[in-house]
Amino acid sequence: MLFNSFEFLIFLPIVFLLYWFVFQENLKIQNAFILLASYLFYGWWDWRFLALIVASSAVDYWCGLQLAGSSRQSAVAPANRLLPTTYFKPFQGKNLYLTISILLNLGLLGFFKYFNFFIESASDIINLLGFQAHASTLNLILPVGISFYTFQTMSYTIDVYRGKMEATKDPIAFFSYVAFFPQLVAGPIERASHLLPQFLKMREFEYQQGSDGMKLILWGLFKKVVVADNCALVVNPIFENYQTASGLELIMGAILFSFQIYGDFSGYSDIAIGTAKLFGFDLMTNFRTPYFSRDIAEFWRRWHISLSTWFRDYVYIPLGGSRVSKAKALRNIFIVFLVSGFWHGANWTFIAWGGIHAALFIPLFVLGKNRTYQDEGRHLIPTFRELIQMIGTFTMVTLAWVFFRAASVGDALGYLNGFLNNSVLPENFAWIGYDLRMVLILFLGLEWLGRFQFNWLERIQRKWYRYPAYLLLTVALIWFGADEQQFIYFQF
Repeated sequence: MLFNSFEFLIFLPIVFLLYWFVFQENLKIQNAFILLASYLFYGWWDWRFLALIVASSAVDYWCGLQLAGSSRQSAVAPANRLLPTTYFKPFQGKNLYLTISILLNLGLLGFFKYFNFFIESASDIINLLGFQAHASTLNLILPVGISFYTFQTMSYTIDVYRGKMEATKDPIAFFSYVAFFPQLVAGPIERASHLLPQFLKMREFEYQQGSDGMKLILWGLFKKVVVADNCALVVNPIFENYQTASGLELIMGAILFSFQIYGDFSGYSDIAIGTAKLFGFDLMTNFRTPYFSRDIAEFWRRWHISLSTWFRDYVYIPLGGSRVSKAKALRNIFIVFLVSGFWHGANWTFIAWGGIHAALFIPLFVLGKNRTYQDEGRHLIPTFRELIQMIGTFTMVTLAWVFFRAASVGDALGYLNGFLNNSVLPENFAWIGYDLRMVLILFLGLEWLGRFQFNWLERIQRKWYRYPAYLLLTVALIWFGADEQQFIYFQF
């Protein structure tokens, strides 16, 4: 069920009304209802995959109880470590239950998402060595959102193991936390320590919270339907036929894909966070105007925040973070970026994308400048230096996006090669439509004005300005609405 679909337009108000007006008096029944609604939302794609999310939830719920009930062992990891290699024994005491949780979750993720990739890659290597290999792959369907809810449920057992939170004894609350439909299939990837406690206390509807939620939903739909989907109409033909496209068309396609993926993914996050607010929940911020970043380090503090902080807390820091030798710190950074790329999909293009960002980030780390920019900037109009830095960062990010979007590494290299080798401007070239240009200018302006808040609509206090803004966005949704398209990150 897509957020921008007619089905969701019917689903959301029905669930909202029942949630607040029928089941409000009993917390357990309210949680059970939200769980059933979430399973209906998820099963709308393919009901068979409900078994996976139920199994993952059940095992991690059980592991959490076992971790809480086991006596403390000397092998328990410090809070800032996950699997200390010097004394971690995976099948002793509390370690056993953490091992079960990690192996099951990563096993399911690896099988459905990476099985064919490893088989095909091994076959290619064997063929390169001069031997004959005939790879047999499986016709696997990737369960929607498996990368997101797998990481979400793993954070629970890891944090219980570390002693950072107590295990819950309420199975309905835990299962609801894992399957919460607003952010189930494409995040934000919530931590159990933040979202799970919200299922354990009574919730009351607050007008301001609901109003903020509706604003986010409206702005998220604008990003997705008006910005991302209209960019896709130009981007897709260019990437599919890059061999015959001109250099200028290829450059335009790469730039528009940057807007497409940001509008698509951040739009989903805004809708998810806004929808959660309608039900009395607060989700973490996932994007903070990343394309106004002044270097790559700042970009990663603003892009897909829930994933980057997950890898920081559960991979980078357990490896030693930056509190090790310089060589090991560089190793840790490289590992995190490669794993982050691989998390996105079973293709060498994503690993290359992660490697490019690692190569861009490491020089800043070596020079001690990876934390130079911690704020949004102080000027309403950027200084010339800030403008150059933003353009430079956006250019590097855009070039890396080519690998993310391309079907293969060879296609990505061919696409980039076309920047220079193809004719700059063909005779029949038509620039992007006037409507799309106006949309992107408006979008950038509103993003810039809202960089100090989570949503620029929050800056509008007077109703004489606020209601026309709502009307403008609504008219844009109707006027510029492209064909319904699936969210990009659903494939991950």
